Amino acid sequence: MRKVADCRDYPSESNCSLTISGTEEEVVRAAAEHAASVHGHTDSPELREEIKKMLKDEATV
Repeated sequence: MRKVADCRDYPSESNCSLTISGTEEEVVRAAAEHAASVHGHTDSPELREEIKKMLKDEATV
């Protein structure tokens, strides 16, 4: 099952609207890199675990 991380679910000062979908591994990696480069978070194992907990299943059409 594909997973989704959506910045709109987590309010930020930048009002980011990025949505990332793919395999869990791909989404966690991309979301962590995005969180670090755009939102100023530190890419760490703890951040990746938090991201993993917040992922949703991608809706099928």
